[in-house]
Amino acid sequence: MSSYPLTMHRTLALTLPPDATDALLRELEPLDEVIGLSVQRGAARKPVGDVVTVQVLNRGADEVLRRARAAVSNPAALSIVTTEVTSFIAPAQHQAVDDDRDEAIWEEMESGLRHQGRITTNYLLLMGLGGIVAAIGLVSEPVPQAVAFVASAIIAPGFDPMTKVPLGLVLRHWSLVQRGVRSALAGYAVLVVAAALTMLALVAAGEASGEQLATNPEVQHLAHPKLLELLLAGAGALAGVVILAAYRRSFQAGPLIAMAFIPAAALIGAGLAVGRLDLALEGLERFGADWGFILALGIPFLWLKQRLVHRRQPLV
Repeated sequence: MSSYPLTMHRTLALTLPPDATDALLRELEPLDEVIGLSVQRGAARKPVGDVVTVQVLNRGADEVLRRARAAVSNPAALSIVTTEVTSFIAPAQHQAVDDDRDEAIWEEMESGLRHQGRITTNYLLLMGLGGIVAAIGLVSEPVPQAVAFVASAIIAPGFDPMTKVPLGLVLRHWSLVQRGVRSALAGYAVLVVAAALTMLALVAAGEASGEQLATNPEVQHLAHPKLLELLLAGAGALAGVVILAAYRRSFQAGPLIAMAFIPAAALIGAGLAVGRLDLALEGLERFGADWGFILALGIPFLWLKQRLVHRRQPLV
C-alpha cells in the first residue's frame, strides 16, 4: 500500500468510439504503470462511446494519454476526465507504486492555471484586496509590514497568470500566452489602482505621507534591490514553477512570499498617489524583474520537462 499526499496517483476515465476500444486496451495492458484497467462498453451517452477506466501511476499518465490519442483517429471523439487517487492497494505491484513520482501532466497544469488566473469578479477582487494590504504594508512598521507583505502575496492570485506565459511558450499554445498576458494586465491594473486609492486614503487621514513612503526601509529595498533580494526572488520564481510542475500546489504560498512583485506593483500605485513618479518607476522596474525571473527560469525548466519527462503535446 502506498499513500502519498504529494504524489497523488490518477484515475483516467477515457470515453472513445467503440471501434478504437480493443486496440487501446491492447496498448495499455502491457504497461507496468497501469495498476487497474476496466471497460464499460456503450456506457457513455455524452459523448457516445465506450468508457475505459485506467488506474495509473503518475509516471505512466503521459504514456497512457499518448497511446489513447494514437488509438483514436478523430481527436474530437476522445474525451478524458482525470481524478486524483489517494492510494493504490496492490500487493503484487507494491514496488512500482512505492516508486511513483510527483508530476503534473500538461492538461492539469493548464486547467489549474486557467481556473486560478481567469478574469472573474473574484479574481479581480482578490487582486484589489491584495493591493490594499500591500499598500498598507509599504508605510507600516517592520513587524506589521512583514505581515502585510506575506498576506498580500497569499491573497492576490498574481503568480498563476504570469506562469501561463512560459508554459504557453514552451507548448506553443499562443492562446494560453495571450490569456496569461491579459489576466496579468487586468489583475495588476486593479491591484495598482487599489493601492493608489488606499495610499490616497491614508494620506487624507494623516496616517501616511509621501516622505514616509519614500523613507521606509523596505521600500528602499524594493526600489534598490541588492543581490540578496534578487537571488531570493529568482529562487522563489523557479520554486513556483517547480511546484506547479510537481503537482504540489498546496505549497504555492512559499514562492509568492519569497518574491516581491505584489509589493512592487503596490508601490507603483502608491508612488503615483503621492506624486512620486520616481518611486512608481522603481516599483515598475522591480515588478518587471520578478516577472522576468519567472520567464527566464520557467521557460528552460518547462522545456526540459517536455523533452525529458512528458515528450508529448497536450491533447487540446
